Amino acid sequence: MHDPAHAPAQRPPKPARYRTGLRAALAAGALLAPIAASAQQPAPQPIDTHIGLIYRPQPAPSSYDAEAAPEDEGLAGAKMAIADNNTTGRFTKQTFALDAVALSDEKPDAVAAAKELVAKGVNYLVLALPADAVLAVADAVKDSGAVVLNAGAPDDRLRGADCRTNVFHILPSRAMLTDAIAQYLTVMRWRKIFLITGPTEADKAYAEALRNSARKFALKITAEKPWTFGPLAKARGDTPTRAEAMVFTRGLDYDMAIVADEEGDWGDYVSYRTVDPRPVGGTQALTSTTWSPVLETWGAAQAQNRFRRLASRLMRPLDYQAWAAVRTVGEAVTAKKTSDPAVLAPYLVDPAFSLPAYKGVSLSFRPWDHQLRQPVIVVQPKALVSVAPEQGFLHQRTPLDTLGVDLPETTCKFK
Repeated sequence: MHDPAHAPAQRPPKPARYRTGLRAALAAGALLAPIAASAQQPAPQPIDTHIGLIYRPQPAPSSYDAEAAPEDEGLAGAKMAIADNNTTGRFTKQTFALDAVALSDEKPDAVAAAKELVAKGVNYLVLALPADAVLAVADAVKDSGAVVLNAGAPDDRLRGADCRTNVFHILPSRAMLTDAIAQYLTVMRWRKIFLITGPTEADKAYAEALRNSARKFALKITAEKPWTFGPLAKARGDTPTRAEAMVFTRGLDYDMAIVADEEGDWGDYVSYRTVDPRPVGGTQALTSTTWSPVLETWGAAQAQNRFRRLASRLMRPLDYQAWAAVRTVGEAVTAKKTSDPAVLAPYLVDPAFSLPAYKGVSLSFRPWDHQLRQPVIVVQPKALVSVAPEQGFLHQRTPLDTLGVDLPETTCKFK
């Protein structure tokens, strides 16, 4: 039987002020613990990262050519990215500097410029150069561990048979650009194409990419002709060939004319001069691109305004591509807390890497060809028309992989 007389004595409750003081002491200890732990951790070491840019300035435009490239195209975008990198780096003791090399008739050798930069400790080279120069630079610096970021060459072969392990492609390939146009035509049910191809090798490469896109999205090229009337878009006033150029489109059954004129010599001439009223797109009129002044969604307006204050002009595609290349390095350095290319190059194809780039989604690199996945905007000169990938185009990884060459079709074999 329980005897109350022998029950253990109950401890009197602690005063309320005692319990309050205990809780305060415990809370203070909890707050001080991470402070003490952080005090034992070493402070982040300063990181200084130099990024090279090799580009060829464009010649001064003629007074009547308002669309000509400015002399600092690409350079201005890289400068804005360096400023953005340093804004973030201010809080992490990371600094970034741009080492820009402008090629000229006196200094034409991109390989020599790249070797000189690498010898100075520059491990990241942004190239706004043609495909052959990208390959030459990549091969020349491959043993140094330097990372090459292609900001100017859309050639599909750089992502295919001529791919290089140390090269990462910032701008879309031609296949991605023509796929964006093809997706838009599919959505609009404009399935019949009249393809007009210019005389240059770049024009022929664009036309071949367009043919592949037409097959991929079940479009039909109902007519195809070469352009043989010269650079009418750059001619002043009318020319005797005007009537011939208009007759050029007679008797054809098509929904849209696609022009392949990467030099901009004649593509703008075609609009409003076809015999039948038909829209024009491709490299002129309705185009697919990385960037345009008409893009203002997803925070792009803020970027447009910052660039205008910096460069006193509108941001062009090459500016955006150089900006994205420099920001790629900045994002990787910030995430990994090192500027060692042996660490950062593998990280760029890691699923953990992402680049915020005013496109509505974060961008990432395809591991099979080092192409930067990204939405491609479809624009006319004064308005945003659409954004690819279009709604309804699905993929097992990401809809972004509906643009360009997918893993099963790639011919890239990294050595």
